Amino acid sequence: MTVIGEGDDVLLYLDGKRTYLVRVEEGGQFHTHKGYVELGELIGRPYGSSLVSSLGVRFTALRPLVRDRILKTDRRTQVLYPKDIGYLLIQLGVGSGSRVVEAGTGSGALTMALADAVRPDGMVYSYEINPVFQRVAAGNIERSGLGEYVELREGDVTQGIDVADVDAVVLDLAVPWLVVPHAYEALAGGGVFASFSPTIEQVMKTTAALDGLPFVEVGTIELMLRNITVAENKTRPQTRMLGHSGYITSARKIL
Repeated sequence: MTVIGEGDDVLLYLDGKRTYLVRVEEGGQFHTHKGYVELGELIGRPYGSSLVSSLGVRFTALRPLVRDRILKTDRRTQVLYPKDIGYLLIQLGVGSGSRVVEAGTGSGALTMALADAVRPDGMVYSYEINPVFQRVAAGNIERSGLGEYVELREGDVTQGIDVADVDAVVLDLAVPWLVVPHAYEALAGGGVFASFSPTIEQVMKTTAALDGLPFVEVGTIELMLRNITVAENKTRPQTRMLGHSGYITSARKIL
C-alpha cells in the first residue's frame, strides 16, 4: 500500500464541488472556511484516509489524478477541459513511447495529459511563444512529477518545427492553418494531426490547409458534457451543462 510522504501532493476532498490540491508538510496547516487541517497528520497514512478540521469537518486525502492537476493548474491561459483532452488522447493514438509535438503550451494542462500518456519511454516537445506562459507551465508540470517526459521549447511553430518523425502534432493556438505544412513535415507516415479551435472560421481555414496536403480522415467534432442529477424520483439532466468549448479538427498523414 502506497502511503503519503512529506512533500507529496494530496487532493483534499470536502464534497463534490470543493476540493483542494495541497502539499503535505510536517507542521503545515491548510485553512478553509470549514476550519484548518494539520497536514502533517497525513504522513505515513494511505491515500483515502480522512482527517478532521479544527471545526470538526471531515476531509479525505486522495491521490491527485492528472485530471485533478489539470483543473487545479496555475492558469494564465484558458485550459482545455477533460472532455476535450480525453478525446484528443484517443484520437492522437498516443501511448508509452510516443513522440508528440504540442503548441502552444499555455498553462500546461494538455502537456501533462500527454506526458502521462507517453511515459516512461516517450517524449512531449511542447512549444510556447510566450515566455511568461512557459514559466507558469513549467511549474505546473514539475509539480505533477511529469517533467522528465516533457521538453519545453520557446518558439513560433508557424515558422517551422525542428523535430522530425513524430507520432502526433497537436495545436492549441490562434492560427493552426499556418502550422499545417510544418506539421506534415514533422509527422511520421500515418502520424496524426489535431488542433483545438474555439471558432468555426479557424476550423474552415485549417481544414482547407489539410485538404491541400496528403492527409486523410480529415474531420471536425464538438463535444458537450451534461451532468445528471441522480436521486429517487428526481433523476434528470441538470439545467446547466458544459457546452461549447472548442472544435477539434484531426487528420492522418499519408505518404
